[in-house]
Amino acid sequence: MVDKYGVGQDPYTYSNSSTLINKLGIKDSVELSELENQISTLAIAEIDFKPAPYDFSYLCLLHEKLFGDLYQWAGKIRTISISKQDTRFCQPEFIQKEANKLFKQLSKKDFFEQLGFDDFCQEMAEFYIELNMVHPFREGNGRTQRLLFEHLAIDCGYNLSFEGTSKDQWIESNIRGCLDCNYQPMTEIFTRSLSPII
Repeated sequence: MVDKYGVGQDPYTYSNSSTLINKLGIKDSVELSELENQISTLAIAEIDFKPAPYDFSYLCLLHEKLFGDLYQWAGKIRTISISKQDTRFCQPEFIQKEANKLFKQLSKKDFFEQLGFDDFCQEMAEFYIELNMVHPFREGNGRTQRLLFEHLAIDCGYNLSFEGTSKDQWIESNIRGCLDCNYQPMTEIFTRSLSPII
């Protein structure tokens, strides 16, 4: 199986394999992926909502809770460079600085708590794209980031569900945001994925 990040052999995988080294010693990548999904889904159900403030340490904590049963490096910044298709993510040595900068901006904007719906959707989309470009972990970035954004939404009085968005729509909106700084596709996704908490 080809490594989806295209980094070839790296310290996170078993020798001559693209399967991530894990606490259970699973060396079949399909089996590991299925178990990873099961474990992270169960973990999400057990993680209590926490109101703002949010920072990079909180994102790392969420990642650790989601994947700590499987990976020693859960919650820790990756040490290798990764890219996906035409998207090159933040270099490891800049992750801490860039992530902290984004969360500082989020704090200055009061975690979007005072925004009207349209502005809220736009800010959520831009923050999502920018944070996605940091991609701080070796694996599990998407699930961790979506969980953080669910908490952000709840904190501002909304439920967030991406169930109505196809995988292709999701990927395309991320690519447009990352490569072209076109946040409109992602803004549209947030607009239809958010609903007021009643």
